[in-house]
Amino acid sequence: MREHDDVLVEQARGGDASAYGRLVERYQEVAFRIAYLILGDAAEAEDAAQEAFIKAYYALPGFHIGAAFRPWLLRIVANQARNQRRAGGRRGALALRVSVDERASGGAAPSPEVGAVAEERRQALLQAIRGLRDDDRLVVAYRYFFDLSEAEMAGALGCARGTVKSRLSRALGRLREAVTSLGIAEADRREVADG
Repeated sequence: MREHDDVLVEQARGGDASAYGRLVERYQEVAFRIAYLILGDAAEAEDAAQEAFIKAYYALPGFHIGAAFRPWLLRIVANQARNQRRAGGRRGALALRVSVDERASGGAAPSPEVGAVAEERRQALLQAIRGLRDDDRLVVAYRYFFDLSEAEMAGALGCARGTVKSRLSRALGRLREAVTSLGIAEADRREVADG
């Protein structure tokens, strides 16, 4: 049976290092992915995630039991990665994995032509996402790549749910413009008309 985060946080506050270790194990992958999203380098992302876990450990006394731990931690990870990137003086590359929708082919392996078109669209979408501002990229990733709820996003971003909705709406608008300027949407419309 999986222990609830609040129980592990309370145990960690009481000095149980193994309880905090279980929290780290539970969230290390998502922490790395968030840091990688911001930094674009695996080694730097790993360092940022580890540093964020250390900061989170020392910040546990200020964590409010009953609040969601995951968004609180992800906020620390994102801030650490941003700070690390600023300190490095370079803009991180986005490295998201956008999965190809296999439902259209019934789960069967796509034909080489379909696979090539899907890969081309994937690369164009990644290019459009890379072009977004950091804040826009993060809100889109939280929602669509990490599947956070509005409440979790609000906790991770440190803002109200209404603000999350407006930020996501603006980010999606900018992404839509970028996708259109890259010709992805137009190619999809032509394909439907030809199909």
